[in-house]
Amino acid sequence: MSKLQNAIVGGVRTAMGYVPSSWLPGGTRDPLIDKRVTLGTQQSRVDGPDKVQGVARFAAEVRMDGLVYAACVHSTIARGKITELDLAAAEAAPGVVLVMTHRNAPKLALPPPIGMTNLKAAGNNILLIMQDAEIRWNGQTVALVLAETQEQANYAASLIVVRYEQAAARTRFEDAKADATTPDSLMIERNRLKRGDTDAAFRNAVGSVDAVYRTPWHNHNPIEPNAATITWQGDRLIVHDATQMLNGTAGSLAKVFGIKDTQVFVSSPFVGGAFGGKALWDHQILGAAASKLAGRPVRIALSRTSMHRLIGGRSQTEQRVALAADATGKLKALLHQGFSVKPPHSVCDEAFTLSGRSLYESESYDIVQHTLDLDLLANTFMRAPGEAVGTFAIESAMDELAHDLGIDPIALRLRNIGDTDPVSGAPHSQSDLTLAYELGAKKFGWDRRAATPKSHQDGEWLIGMGCATGSFPYVRMPGMSARITIDSNGHATVSSAAHEMGMGTATVQRQHAADRLGLPLDHVTVRIGDTDLPFGSFAGGSSQTASLGAAINAASVKLAGDLLRLAGNDTPLAGLRANEIEFANHGLRKIGEPSRYESFASILERASRSEISAMGESGAPLEILKFSMHSRSAIFCELRVSEVTGEVRLTRLVGAFDCGRILNPKTATSQFRGGMIMGLGMALTEETLLDKRNGRIMSASMTDYHVPVHLDVPEIDVLWTDIPDPRTPMGARGIGEIGIAGVAAAIANAVFNATGKRVRDLPLTPDKLLGD
Repeated sequence: MSKLQNAIVGGVRTAMGYVPSSWLPGGTRDPLIDKRVTLGTQQSRVDGPDKVQGVARFAAEVRMDGLVYAACVHSTIARGKITELDLAAAEAAPGVVLVMTHRNAPKLALPPPIGMTNLKAAGNNILLIMQDAEIRWNGQTVALVLAETQEQANYAASLIVVRYEQAAARTRFEDAKADATTPDSLMIERNRLKRGDTDAAFRNAVGSVDAVYRTPWHNHNPIEPNAATITWQGDRLIVHDATQMLNGTAGSLAKVFGIKDTQVFVSSPFVGGAFGGKALWDHQILGAAASKLAGRPVRIALSRTSMHRLIGGRSQTEQRVALAADATGKLKALLHQGFSVKPPHSVCDEAFTLSGRSLYESESYDIVQHTLDLDLLANTFMRAPGEAVGTFAIESAMDELAHDLGIDPIALRLRNIGDTDPVSGAPHSQSDLTLAYELGAKKFGWDRRAATPKSHQDGEWLIGMGCATGSFPYVRMPGMSARITIDSNGHATVSSAAHEMGMGTATVQRQHAADRLGLPLDHVTVRIGDTDLPFGSFAGGSSQTASLGAAINAASVKLAGDLLRLAGNDTPLAGLRANEIEFANHGLRKIGEPSRYESFASILERASRSEISAMGESGAPLEILKFSMHSRSAIFCELRVSEVTGEVRLTRLVGAFDCGRILNPKTATSQFRGGMIMGLGMALTEETLLDKRNGRIMSASMTDYHVPVHLDVPEIDVLWTDIPDPRTPMGARGIGEIGIAGVAAAIANAVFNATGKRVRDLPLTPDKLLGD
């Protein structure tokens, strides 16, 4: 995040303006956009039967001989130094094998940070781990106990006595604002955007809003807590991990332990939810270090309490949004400013202000974000980082402006959609938010909404409706690799160190490979989930489908050429070039002349080969620097608010999405609904409670940190435009994060419509809705 980065990105964007679109990735429209066989059909997840039958093995279920179990002891202060460690009782406890502290931990290097410039890095908390007596946040691991059972390890950990020399700690958000810093860039964007005369726009505005919106800390709570089963085989490190960054984890562990990447094997075939929280944290490093000391395999499965203390979440934010408009609702000024937390040892920007740049046109802008340095656990990526909280503020303000002007909230939004990117002026690769709103409003029954708040009541229940827009950028990672192997039976195996975190990666890419190679589904196998497979970039930012799709496409192009050369001259394909053939019907044929055809099996048999393989790689995503590429959503909510208790009960949620082609409606619907439920939690229940006196997380269990349960979740309808993006593999954009963006605002706006009370501070708990 530097001025140099801004100059480089700006220079590349300028250069892209002169480069013909046909020269860039996606310059040729993917034929699978229009010619789909299994893509676009509903397919059950290939991993479903194993999970239902309980035979799928997760990281904390891998069996090893001589396995010992780990328990963490956490610091109780936010800043200071360990002065005394009394380990005697713990070391004498039944079953204890080892107690590791900074006194006996092996020498470890600094974990390399996650970043686009190093895809072999996965570090979130960029601090030396257990190398000295320094305490840097409340919850830091000060000792690790290994024992023969988990219960013995937990008991022994409770016997350790730690005393500290406490130092002054910065744990209060409000106090830190005085020393806030302003980074030069956020993600790959310039932080400060100042365009036009916003002061004049507000002086001349017919309608305006100027308000502050606040969102709390959030913690990750996937169904599977972070865990790893670890062993050393000589100088080779074997890690069975719950991770969304296979190669990044392997590369990081190699750096930390001073060994080669090839000496680290990471396996993660199944992950029970990740959402940004399953990269490299302290526990994998501690487990590997303890395994090395003890000479035995280690299982380190974090308890919910340990997970809340060691795995970062979403930063608290404070956002000021100010909008000025003329009588028709056209925006004349858009201000989006505020604060989030990012300690120096954290790598994640909670870049909420990026939402304000991509959604709406305005004659003037004043956008900037400041970061606070607190003595807390590093924050990290959490589903729809930045956009989830940023759209809450922007879309709440848009609803306030609509009410102030007496304009329908949907009409106001559509009036301010631009034909090009609002800030850069880049053309949209594909964008039709208008259609998404039309589809969603019809399904939802928006015409039944009363414009006047507190107009509908059923006994004690006030009834309201709200809407909001969501946005999330298209991301495609470079360096993603895939290998396609076709055997003598005409069966294709696609291999990549990609990830299955519950979203259906193997299922959808099996459909993709079948259509790409002209094969039925039962002739395709997809292998993912370990670092012995071709290099995989991390699964984050809704990027994996497009990244792996591009790699498979590249591999198929190489495979076609290799097969053509292998076929030689004694074939109906003789004399043809690679651009004249296509995959079809278990083989290759000439485009437009299907009689010139030969099967894979025939080509391999004549060449006396049992199989043929080709590798492909996803190249640099230059298309995102020339085109504006965003997925959009139109979210609708109907709910009831009790006048007696302030309880909010959702009746319906409808999400209409414009995110390119849908590859598998069954898995996509699940993804969208999952994101919308996370948005529901953000709006109504989720909040990490922090003791501001000492930085301790108080809500470190599922009892105190409330995620939505079945009774909280209403009927959810999902629909989509299904318009292909011509610049992307298969015409698809990622859908993992767009489901959550906009949901919290739609719920808050529906609460206002029901009650007439505007709550700008999440979550929308009953106490905020009672009284005047």
